[in-house]
Amino acid sequence: MRGFPFDDEPLELTNGMPPPDARRAPAWRDTAPTEPPPPPGSYTTNLPVAYRPRRFRWVMRGLAALLVLFFIGVGWLALTAPLSKSLQPPAPPSVTLLASDGTPIARRGAIIGKPVDAAKLPKHVTDAFIAIEDRRFYHHWGVDPWGIGRAMFRNVAAGGLREGGSTITQQLAKNAFLDSDRTAGRKIREVMIAFWLEAWLSKNDILSRYLSNVYFGDNVYGLSAAAKHYFSTTPAKLTIGQAAMLAGLVKAPSRLAPTGNLAGAQARQMVVVNAMAEDKLIDRATAAAVKPARLHPDQVADLPDGSYFADWVLPAARDRAGAISAASTVTTTLDARLQRAAERSVRHIGLGKAQVAMVVMHPDGRVVAMVGGKNYDDSPFNRATQARRQPGSTFKLFVYYAALKSRMTPDSTIEDKPIKIGQWEPRNSSGRYRGQITLRQAFAISSNVAAARLTQQVGVDKVIKAARDLGISTPIPNEATIALGTATGSLLELTAAYAAVAGGDYPVGARGLADAPDKSWLQQWASGPHRMDERVRSQMMDLLAASIATGTGRQAALSIPSYGKTGTTQDSRDALFIGFAGDLVCGVWVGNDDNSPSAGLSGGGIPARLWRDFMQQALNVGPRAAPAPDIFSTISNAMDALVDPDAASPDAGNATMPEEDAPAPEVVGNINGLGLNLSIGRDGSIKVRRDRPRRDTPADRAPDPRDRPRPPPEGEGR
Repeated sequence: MRGFPFDDEPLELTNGMPPPDARRAPAWRDTAPTEPPPPPGSYTTNLPVAYRPRRFRWVMRGLAALLVLFFIGVGWLALTAPLSKSLQPPAPPSVTLLASDGTPIARRGAIIGKPVDAAKLPKHVTDAFIAIEDRRFYHHWGVDPWGIGRAMFRNVAAGGLREGGSTITQQLAKNAFLDSDRTAGRKIREVMIAFWLEAWLSKNDILSRYLSNVYFGDNVYGLSAAAKHYFSTTPAKLTIGQAAMLAGLVKAPSRLAPTGNLAGAQARQMVVVNAMAEDKLIDRATAAAVKPARLHPDQVADLPDGSYFADWVLPAARDRAGAISAASTVTTTLDARLQRAAERSVRHIGLGKAQVAMVVMHPDGRVVAMVGGKNYDDSPFNRATQARRQPGSTFKLFVYYAALKSRMTPDSTIEDKPIKIGQWEPRNSSGRYRGQITLRQAFAISSNVAAARLTQQVGVDKVIKAARDLGISTPIPNEATIALGTATGSLLELTAAYAAVAGGDYPVGARGLADAPDKSWLQQWASGPHRMDERVRSQMMDLLAASIATGTGRQAALSIPSYGKTGTTQDSRDALFIGFAGDLVCGVWVGNDDNSPSAGLSGGGIPARLWRDFMQQALNVGPRAAPAPDIFSTISNAMDALVDPDAASPDAGNATMPEEDAPAPEVVGNINGLGLNLSIGRDGSIKVRRDRPRRDTPADRAPDPRDRPRPPPEGEGR
């Protein structure tokens, strides 16, 4: 082994180490060297030399790592953003709703055209989009550095954002895969997807998918839909001016849509034409000959985007249509004639500031008409399906249904007198109590105390079960006060509960599509319809008929058998009438959106008259003819009332006095004599008053010039 690098002789090792005297300083340090030492860096030795890698190798390794990450990102995109997604519509396609007779009633969603093949389009059509959106489309790999630089330069010169540098490939990536936020992360993903699209698709495929999905304003997507919507033509027949206008819309489709801004669209059209001329896609003479495009809108009749019924049925219609990529039509249960009749009845009734809701269905739950308010444009809130209001006495349907199931009958008796249940003391709104009466009489006059007693007798749990059986799904408190309708719910569900009595099958599910939804055998077994006990049903219809014949719902009476129940909540905040006749079940609600009271409002008033007016039109029937009053019975009952006002039977003849919900009867005649005044209503009701001593009137005195006739107050004498 050689010694120190400058020793001539090799050293002997002792235990692997040189001897002590050998570990001395080099000889050339003690004595003058015979020759100068070699310059630094030229030493020769057999020891290993320290290795220092060059810097560019780290740069190469970094680039390799980035390349690996890029391929990993592309692989991730292949899994999370499948290529087929670039063919899917960027918005839910339009669904046209049809009435039961096939008449279009509403259209909702975007108008999406059929896919186009760019290779089969006229060259001036594709050139218009390339000239204004991506003039180097055929020369880049998804991202155009020259286009980005040009856009940056022009934006700096203009002092703001005036031009974008996104290519057509990037726009397809954004429209098909990404949202519209402006973050750096979204832009990086857009660039990666653009490279990926360029690697997997041809230029023609990219351009075709872009033209099939791009937005043109007016809720129109795709070149096919835009050509039809604005010019009533096809992409293959577009002129240079029309193609240029459509290409110009892409920059700001909502602002430049020619249906609302024709001048702006035409100005943008000329910008596109000049760009085509600059890129020599058309010659200057052709560009100068292009005239501003004129609109020729599609001649299909405009349909409303929404209505109360359309809003309600649309989710089910989309589920029924499934995954679709083009416009579709769905047939609903709506009857156009009945819908017009319902809207006409609402317009003709005097509502003042109050709102209204109406649901009309067949006993099997098919909704044929729906009104959710006085005016959809003013308020699209659907009071028939979305509002949760107290049902008032219409909830007594479930109280009496539970009582009848407990083996009671309409002829069973109940006490109509004050009662206290815990801390609750229900009262009749009129303050009158009749003692022992039948269930038929109690239901007809809508006695509150009788309903409370029945709830206490049969049990709150059975009343709640009756409501659940008939389809009420909203929360119901476990307390006796529910007898008077303190639980809230929707008019739609409440009407469906009455439909169960009308048809005899329960529960009834309200639906708006022509075909009933498919259910598995397990669903049919668990929630399928059940047949109502015929005894209970016939007795329930007996009570509902009595309510219209002699009770609170007399203003809803028709010339055919009709059944129903009124409802009025505390302080007249809500008024309802729900009933059925023929093959139609109809529920009506009237009230204020802010839940404020309405003086004089009752279920037996406006709602009952509105129900009757609609049913007359729908069933082509008239109101029930008022029976001629029997003068002898009238006088007899009047004399009995004079002797003992409470002695007259509350349901003797036509003298039934409703407990609540009934408006003042219309007077058709008076009988005077013996110091009495008998007012006879059109419905046969009687009101007895004592005649007051006659006073002198202007007719008994000499004419006085000051006694001039006064005009009747507004709304009277007309």
